[in-house]
Amino acid sequence: MCGITGWINWRQNLLQHSDTLEAMTETLTARGPDAGGTWLSVHCALGHRRLAVMDPSNGAQPMVRYKGSDQYVIVYNGEIYNAMELTNELKQHGWKFSTTCDTEVLLLAYMQWGKECLDRLNGIFAFAIWDVQAEELFAARDRLGVKPFFYYEKDGQLIFGSELKAILANPNAQPIIGAEGLAEVFAVGPARTPGQGIYEHFTELKAGQCMTVSRAGKQVRTYWQLEAREHEHSLDETVEQVRSLLLDTMNRQMISDVPICTLLSGGLDSSALTAMAVQYYRDAAASPLHTYSIDYVDNDKHFKAHAFQPNSDAPFIELMTKHLSTVHHYLQFDTPELIDALHDATLARDLPGMADIDSSLLLFCREIKKNATVAISGEAADEIFGGYPWFHKEETLQAKQFPWSLATAFRSELLEEDVRQWIKPEQYVSQRFEEAVAEVPQLQQETHDLQAIRRMSYMNITRFMPTLLDRKDRMSMAAGLEVRVPFCDHRLVEYVFNIPWEFKTSGDREKGILRKALKGILPDEIITRKKSPYPKTHNPAYLKAVRQLMEEVLSEQDAQIFKLISRKKIEELMKSEQSASLVPWFGQLMSGPQLYAYLYQVHVWLTHYRVRIV
Repeated sequence: MCGITGWINWRQNLLQHSDTLEAMTETLTARGPDAGGTWLSVHCALGHRRLAVMDPSNGAQPMVRYKGSDQYVIVYNGEIYNAMELTNELKQHGWKFSTTCDTEVLLLAYMQWGKECLDRLNGIFAFAIWDVQAEELFAARDRLGVKPFFYYEKDGQLIFGSELKAILANPNAQPIIGAEGLAEVFAVGPARTPGQGIYEHFTELKAGQCMTVSRAGKQVRTYWQLEAREHEHSLDETVEQVRSLLLDTMNRQMISDVPICTLLSGGLDSSALTAMAVQYYRDAAASPLHTYSIDYVDNDKHFKAHAFQPNSDAPFIELMTKHLSTVHHYLQFDTPELIDALHDATLARDLPGMADIDSSLLLFCREIKKNATVAISGEAADEIFGGYPWFHKEETLQAKQFPWSLATAFRSELLEEDVRQWIKPEQYVSQRFEEAVAEVPQLQQETHDLQAIRRMSYMNITRFMPTLLDRKDRMSMAAGLEVRVPFCDHRLVEYVFNIPWEFKTSGDREKGILRKALKGILPDEIITRKKSPYPKTHNPAYLKAVRQLMEEVLSEQDAQIFKLISRKKIEELMKSEQSASLVPWFGQLMSGPQLYAYLYQVHVWLTHYRVRIV
C-alpha cells in the first residue's frame, strides 16, 4: 500500500513547482515509509510514497514504461490479487517484465487494454496513469472503494491525492467549507456521502468510478455497480459457492513478500479469515500465523453486557488461538493513550471521525506494525451478509432514513441556531437518503418486504461500509500498516447481494448462510456466537478525561468550534446527568464520553487545518 498525489495544470509550467510537489508527497510519508519519488513534466506532476509489500527491492514509483516511443507514468496505491494471471496473459502478448510487483502489471495492463483493463482487475486500488504523448490522465478507484482518491478542481487545474492533506499542501487548494460540507460533518457524521470532499471544489472519486482528464476537460464514468439478478442456486449450492469464493479470496490475499498477520476478535468474521490463513500457512509449510486482538486496561472490571455488545471477546479469542495454535498478541491500551491518540486520529482522517474507536484502532495498528507489515481484517461481512440488527427490525427496514443517522437530531440540537437554519441537517440527511433509495436496483417480482431488505443491503454496502473501510485505511496507513479486507472481494459481494433473504438467514440466524459455509472450518461456539462490535473502553476514567478536554476547549474564548456549536448547550450538557448516559450514535449507542471526544476532534480539525467557513 502507498500514498499517491498529483497535479494537472494546463496554464502553468509545473517544472517550476517541484517544491510544491515535494510538499504534497511528503504529507503521505506515513502511508509509504519505505521510499518516495516524484515525476515532473510541463503540465503533469506526480508524487508517490511507498510501503513495500511485493518485490521490495524494485517497483519504485512513479514508474515509467514505454510502448514504442510513447511514454506512460503511473502512481498507484493498492494490491492486485490476480497479478499472476494477468502477468501470464501479458507475456503472451509479448510484454516483458523487469519486476515482480503488481505496479508494473497494472501499468502494462493499461498499456495493453486501455481503460477496459479495469474489468480484468481483482483487487483494491487507487491509481493515476499519465499518457505523456496524449497529455491525458486516467485515474480509477476499486469497485468497493477500499482505497481512497480525492481531487480538487478549479481554474483549469486538477490536484489529487490519497488523502485531503496532500491536496491541501498545494497552496492553490484551500480548506474552505460551506453549508453542504458542514452538513456532512454534523448531520451525516463519519458516514460521509460518497463523492463528498467536504471542502469547496473538493470531490471524492466514488467507488467503482474512473476519470479521464485532458485539455478537452474531465470525464467521470462508473465502470462497476451492484446489479439485481435472479439467484439460480439451491441452498446447498449457495453454501458451497460462498465457501469457495471465500477460500479463493483468502488464498489470493495471503500472497506477500513481507509478514502477514490477522486481526482476531473471536467473532465469526475474523475467526473465519484467521482459520483460512492458518490453513494456507500449513499448506505452505510456513511458520505459525501471528494474530492480534485489542482491549482496554480494566475493561473486564467495568464491562456491562447490553444489546449492542452481548459479551466480551476474550474467551472466544482464547478458544480460537488454542484451536488454531496461533502466536497471539493481546494488546491493551489505557485511558491516557486513548486521549492522546484522539488528536493524531483526527489528523490521520483529516476530519473529525469516530472518536475513541478511531484512536484505539490507530494505537492498535501502531503496535502491530512493530512486527508485521500486512494484516487481514474481517471488515464488511456484516454489511454484505446482513449482520446488523437494523436488517432484522421492521421499523428500521421501513424507516425513511439511514439507520445510522438516528443521532442527527440530537447532534443538530447542539448547533448554534443560525448554523442549524443554514445547513438544515435533518433535511440534508433526508435528501441524501432519497438519493440513495433512487439508486437501488430491483427485481420486478420482489415483494415489498424483500425490496426493503435489498434497499437496506444496498445502502449498507454503498453508504455505511465505505465509512468503516475509510476508517480502517486511514488509521492503518497512518501507522504504515497494510490491511486487506477479503470480504470486499467484488465477486463475493456481487454474489451475496443476490442471495435470497431466506437463504441469508438460514437457520433463523443473522448471517446464516455464512455460518453454514463455515461449518467444519470453525468451532461451533464461534459459529453460533452473537455479533459483538469493535470493543470500546468502559473505564469511567475515560469520561473524566474527555470532560477535561472539553473544559479546556471551553476555556478558549476564540475557539472556532463555538461559531458552530453552542457553548451554552455544551456547558449545560456537561453539568447534566445526561453527559454520561447513552444516546443514539452511528447505529449504536454513544455515551457522553464518545460525544465529548467527537466534539474535541471537531475542535482539533478546525484548528489544525485552519478551516474557513463561508
